[in-house]
Amino acid sequence: MIEPRQQLTETGTDDHGGIVESELIALGISPNEVLDFSVSTNPFGPPRSVLDAVASARFDRYPDRSALRLREAIAEREGTSADCVVVGNGAVQIIWAAAFSFLEPGRKALVVTPTFGEYEVASRLAGGTVVRFSRTTESGGFRLDVRRLEHTLSDVQPAVVWLCNPNNPTGEYLTPSEIRRLYRAAPESLFVVDEAYASFMPDFQSLHGLERLLRIRSLTKDFAVPGLRLGYAVGSRNVVQALRKMIPPWSVNAPAMEAGIAMLRDEEFLRDSIPRLLDESGRLREAIAQAGWEVLRSPVHYFLVRVGNATAFRRRMLVNRKIMVRDCTSFGLPDYIRISPRRPAENDLLISAMEEAHG
Repeated sequence: MIEPRQQLTETGTDDHGGIVESELIALGISPNEVLDFSVSTNPFGPPRSVLDAVASARFDRYPDRSALRLREAIAEREGTSADCVVVGNGAVQIIWAAAFSFLEPGRKALVVTPTFGEYEVASRLAGGTVVRFSRTTESGGFRLDVRRLEHTLSDVQPAVVWLCNPNNPTGEYLTPSEIRRLYRAAPESLFVVDEAYASFMPDFQSLHGLERLLRIRSLTKDFAVPGLRLGYAVGSRNVVQALRKMIPPWSVNAPAMEAGIAMLRDEEFLRDSIPRLLDESGRLREAIAQAGWEVLRSPVHYFLVRVGNATAFRRRMLVNRKIMVRDCTSFGLPDYIRISPRRPAENDLLISAMEEAHG
């Protein structure tokens, strides 16, 4: 019998938010009935510009393997050259490509937890040894002790350092100066900074121009088209060239390419929708806290709520109210759910459900 690679048998998969149709079928619930607060996308999209771009895509021929027009549009936005840009089938594909490009048995990857689980999954599947560094639990949230992490990086000297900024699920933000401090502590490490939620944070600042820094972005969360799957990364030519070799040909399809170009041009949509989303997030946090729940601070739209048994709470909300929240057990936070706001009338339904659940 042919056996798979050892890493495949030893590594599990990670849970994510979003609708799982097999679960809903078992519960007798239609996906169209569910209000999904478990995914942190922009509820005010997608805009007409993106829908029109998708409709204009050519389906009768292969997409450009190099995604040149899209990479040039990204490069213009980022102030770099197209040679320093790589695109993929969602940010997750780029995360996996980075892991398989720079990790192998004997190399270490450092993951700052709690955070997005795919960093660890991809690192283990690539054969790397995962070193976890835990954020400090404090009143009001989970905070990173930068000085303590500096010392750990100096001791461990990992091949890859994974940083989610703003972090998922806590929303914590590291400034460019803090990331630079960490960068100096590990002079042989590739720093992969996942900025998938950067557009949702006012005054977010990226760190640019470092040889061992790879910044990953998602466009589809911003514009509410996660079904298209599109992400990109910006880094040095050497790092980006390695990732391009690892990502299979035609990973980004024609509709996603056209949509991506349209998204990069439609700055008005973000200027209009993000402030509205953050206003709704503030209103939702305040109402849930007034209902008696412990709500953690967050500079972005999504936030954590302490509910006790998160798995049981999620199921009750789904069965009783057809509302889906993110069970954070997979993040190592079994007492917490993550909530991301939707449109105002839908948020009112969640507030009512949370008030009833606290009872």
